[in-house]
This record gives sequence, C-alpha cells and structure tokens, in this order.
Amino acid sequence: MPGLVDAYLRLQRRVDGVRIHCNRDLEGGVWCSHVHINEPGRTEWEGFLTGTKAAVAGGTTAIVDMPLNAHPTTTTKQHLDEKKEAAKGKLYIDTGFWGGLVPDNAYNASILEELLEAGALGLKSFMCPSGIEDFPATTAQHIKASLPVLAKFGRPILVHQEVTDPPSQPSSLVPGEPPSNARDYMRYLNARPLTWEREAVRQLMEVAKDTKPGGVAEGAHVHVVHLSDAEDSLSHIKAAKAEGSSVTVETCAHYLSFAAEDVPEGATEYKCAPPLRDARHRELLWKALLGGDIDMITTDHSPSTPDLKLFEEGDFLKAWGGISGIQFALPATWTHGSAWGMTIQQMSRWWSTVPAKMVNLPRKGSLEFGKDADIVVWDPEESFVIDSTYPIYFKNRLSPYIGHKYSGKVITTFSRGRQVFEEGRHAQKPCGAMINPV
Repeated sequence: MPGLVDAYLRLQRRVDGVRIHCNRDLEGGVWCSHVHINEPGRTEWEGFLTGTKAAVAGGTTAIVDMPLNAHPTTTTKQHLDEKKEAAKGKLYIDTGFWGGLVPDNAYNASILEELLEAGALGLKSFMCPSGIEDFPATTAQHIKASLPVLAKFGRPILVHQEVTDPPSQPSSLVPGEPPSNARDYMRYLNARPLTWEREAVRQLMEVAKDTKPGGVAEGAHVHVVHLSDAEDSLSHIKAAKAEGSSVTVETCAHYLSFAAEDVPEGATEYKCAPPLRDARHRELLWKALLGGDIDMITTDHSPSTPDLKLFEEGDFLKAWGGISGIQFALPATWTHGSAWGMTIQQMSRWWSTVPAKMVNLPRKGSLEFGKDADIVVWDPEESFVIDSTYPIYFKNRLSPYIGHKYSGKVITTFSRGRQVFEEGRHAQKPCGAMINPV
C-alpha cells in the first residue's frame, strides 16, 4: 500500500526508487511535537513553507505546531480553522496543531470541546507570561479545570513550567548598573532562576494527580515541555510517575548542546526560556535521558526576526527569547549524544517513538509494517560546519547552531514514502497532510 512500510523496503533498503547505500543509516524520521511556525499573523518570523522545508532538511518527517506565536493564537475553533486554511498547500511534511489554554477558555468546557473536536491534538499553556498579548499565563487551577475535558478526548496538555517568583536579580537593569551587564548572558540567567521552574513543576504535579487511574481526569495526560532542570524538577516528575499520574517530560536539543558558560557576549540567538543552564546541568540532563527519566527530545523551534533579537545591541534582558534549530536537531543530538555512548536506537526512541505515542498517533514513530513510511537517510560519520555558506531553510538566519561542527548529515527524507528532500534539493511541490486526532 503506498505510503506504508513494506517488506520490499525492509529487505531491499530502497524507497521511492532511491537505493540506500550500505554505509548510511535508515531510520524512522524525527518527529517533533514542539514547533512554533507562527503562521498566520507573524510570517516574518516563520511560516509553514519555510518551517517545513527546514524540518525535512534536518530529517524531521512530522511536526505539531504550537498555538503561539501565530496571530490570532489558536485558542478557539475559529482560530484553528484559520490556521488550517493558512497551511493549505504549504506543508512539506505532515503537520498537526495544538490548541491553546488561556484564562478565557479554561473554565469553558464547550469552547475547549469545540477546539478539540475541530482537530486540536491537545492543549498547550504557559504558567508564566508568554510574551504574546493574546496568550496570557494560566495558573495550576486553570490547568486542573481543563483536564476533565481532555480526559473525555484522551488527549494531553503541554505546559511551559515556569512561575515568576521574585528573581534573584531584577529582569531589567537597575539605576547605576553598567549597560554592558545586559550583554552578559549570566545576568539574564540569574534573572530567571531555577526556582521558577521547580515551583511550577511542583504545582503541576499536584494537578496531574487527577490523571491517575480512577481520578476525575483519568484519560488526560500532562506533558512537561523543555525541561532544563534535572534535579528538583525532575524529582517531582519521577515521583508523580511512580504514584500513577499520567505524565511525560521532554528536554530540547539546545539544552543538550550548549552551556551557559559558553554563550558569547551579546549573542542573543542563545536566549530562550527556561534559559540554557551551566555545563553541570547539561550533564545531568544527558544522564537523565540515558537513565530513562526524561522521555523524549524536541526542538522547540521558536524563531523570530533580527530586530526582535536585538542583534546590534546584544541585550539579553530585552531581546526576544527563542531558539531556531529544527534543521539541526538530529546532527546536534547525534554529535553530543555519541560522546555519552548514546545508540541510534535510543535516539530514535527519544525523537520518534515516544513523541508519536505522547500525541497518540499509532501510524507514526517507528519503521514497522503498516505504519507511515516516514524515513530519514543520514550518514552518522559525515561531518559538516554550519558556516556562512551553509544552506539554511528557516526564514531568518539566526541560530546558536551556526558556527559549530556536527556529525550526522541528512542525505534524504521521505514523508509517507514520498521523497521530499535529497542533498539540498526539495520536492517540487509540498505534499504534507494535516494530522487529525485518532
């Protein structure tokens, strides 16, 4: 059957007429459930065409788009329909959509049900200000109120886990403070401390108790996004899992690749939230992944424009936060993970199998008979430098991955058996489909 993995592929290592060389690895494509495409409304940041082109060039074969930073944000059925209309004819890979949970809809079951019935794969909320005016922060009680609706549909809520406790340093320069301090990454890091993440996770795991078997929200699922703290925050998550709550947690490729000590002065392309932490925390994240305590990895591809990143000023305190990296997640993970003894099978689980399971899409996530033939062919040994001449397909050439050397070059990518990328060339027409809930 077209688009499905079959015996011919398994035995001959041939897809869509392309012979796979023996020294290259063939595996299920990267499956990223945490991507900000920003269309409609902010296409100068990114769009479906450029975002999915970058994705396939990096071996990603399916994504789920976040409800922000598009405008309007995807918090109603009408806004989801507008986003789907904007995506038509622009998708190089299969793409699904998260709905947004905000205070205005958190206690309105009918609005949430309409949004989920219209095709939202689940909900996303922020426990701190998102920076987007029409996507305000939710409290733990807002999240708790949404869980029975999600349970009815058997879908997850993804949560940005920071609450704004008083920071250890003010989030803007104080009178008399040297302006040069704003260019120091450590100044930003200290203004967004670990306590924000830890307190949010603590509150969230209390709410997640409702998802236990027999609980009022059995069937719902709580997913913690972009974990940067593998100490206290992860301890709360592990305890919740052990007690029977339905919980998963991701970290991101950039937390596994970069450390605070290495961020150059004024290099605001490294700014994100939660922030990149020190090398010790990066090491703890790798240990937690390899130990099975962190379930999966995502890109959290969150692009913006040079003016919002304040490239000229290099002001970490005022610059927009968010890292562009969907094109480089596979080689970055492979390069850093290899040093930890990571296997290709482990990487495939973190990037494909678990994300597809979390989103509840049984046809995605692995190379098995009867599943979609979403495949990346890549060379684990071929290295490359992302320099000024390297082709980058996301809209704005702003990324902390630029300037670094990686191993694991993507050769070709297939979406449902169709070749959509090969060695710098994309398919003539986008052929991705919109992903609907099962």
